[in-house]
Amino acid sequence: MNNQQTNQIEELINHYNLLPHPEGGFFRQTYVAAELISMEALPERFEGSRSFSTAIYFLLPTGSFSAFHRIKSDELWYFHAGSPLIVHTLSERGHEQHHLGLDLSKGQQPFLWIPKDTIFGSSILDAEGYALVSCAVAPGFDFRDFELFTAEQLLLKFAAHREIIERLT
Repeated sequence: MNNQQTNQIEELINHYNLLPHPEGGFFRQTYVAAELISMEALPERFEGSRSFSTAIYFLLPTGSFSAFHRIKSDELWYFHAGSPLIVHTLSERGHEQHHLGLDLSKGQQPFLWIPKDTIFGSSILDAEGYALVSCAVAPGFDFRDFELFTAEQLLLKFAAHREIIERLT
C-alpha cells in the first residue's frame, strides 16, 4: 500500500471516528432509530427489544478482512468508495461471492442484501487500498445477535470450502 492510500485510510478513520470492529476492519454506528420494537413483537430468536433499524460506516483496509459471522437480522450493504469488496457467503448452496462496487461492467453492484442468519465475511478485491461501505440492519443491530465463527466450527459443515474459511477466520 502506498503512502497516499495509507493517508486516505487514516483520514477516514479520524474523520469518521472509526473504531476497530470485532470481525475486522473499522466501524462507527451512524444511526439508531429512536423507536423500539418490543421483545413480544419480535420473533423468538431475539432476546430483548430492538430499535427499528441501525446503520454503520464500515472501513476495510487492505491486509484485513471481515471474519465469517452472522447476525439475526437482514443486513443491507451500500458501497461508497475505494476498492471493490467481495462479500463471501456460506450456505447450503456452498460458497458464493458477491462483488460490491461501482463497476457494473465487471459484475459489481453498489448494494447488497444479506438475509438474516447468513454466514458471511468480506475481503478487498484489489491488492491495495480500502473499501468504505455503510451497513443498515433491521431490526436494529445488537451485539447479542452477533456470532463470530472459528475455522473449526465452519469446517465441520463446509469442509469443501477450507481455503476461503481459513482466509476469513
